[in-house]
Amino acid sequence: MIQQIEIQLPQFSRGFHLITHTIEKYLPDLPEKGMLHIFIKHTSAALTINENADPTVRTDLETIFNNLVPEGDHRYIHTIEGADDMPAHAKSSIVGNSVLVPVSKGKLNLGIWQGIFLCEFRNRGGNRKLVITIYS
Repeated sequence: MIQQIEIQLPQFSRGFHLITHTIEKYLPDLPEKGMLHIFIKHTSAALTINENADPTVRTDLETIFNNLVPEGDHRYIHTIEGADDMPAHAKSSIVGNSVLVPVSKGKLNLGIWQGIFLCEFRNRGGNRKLVITIYS
């Protein structure tokens, strides 16, 4: 059986934001076992699973990505939407637009230190939409 829902996240500031509990509150009852696929419908934000206990990891990830793909590079051509736009597209491509989480015993089967994160790469990204598909 396949179920699918679409949710809209509130607007987040630039950075890495733990959204596990936000997603869980929108989920219907999960199957005893299956998979949960989460897809973001945007090209300047991404999803990842990472460390959920120490918030300094999020700060360090922001620093790493800003060093990998700096803003204001004179070689960028796609600049009409601002200096943060092209770097946001590149960062989104590096991280990815979806995550897949196992479902066991009716719950997300994440590791003890794992959480689902919205990677907001724009200074003003707006409300982000997610498509959540549950496979059982």
